[in-house]
Amino acid sequence: MADVTLTQLEMLFQEVGQKHHEAYRETDGVDPEWPLWYADWLADKLSGLLGTTVTKSELVYLLVHLDKEQAREAPDVPWSRYYARFFAKRYLQEESR
Repeated sequence: MADVTLTQLEMLFQEVGQKHHEAYRETDGVDPEWPLWYADWLADKLSGLLGTTVTKSELVYLLVHLDKEQAREAPDVPWSRYYARFFAKRYLQEESR
């Protein structure tokens, strides 16, 4: 797993978080359907970065899963780093098999 790609993934997740917060400024970023918004914004960008197609439906599933897993397994790790590591491990290591 290349550090540059991991850094790029983490920055992408930070950016989507910021964009979502801006879009939902009136509610201070509160959006119970945030995975749908994130998946719509992330799908093409994440697919390009990973070099594979990641569908919006797959993203929604993974984002909901990661939200629960990170809160339980690594609450002290920044969410953007946790998500970046997960996606790098899941998609970039598959290529090297």
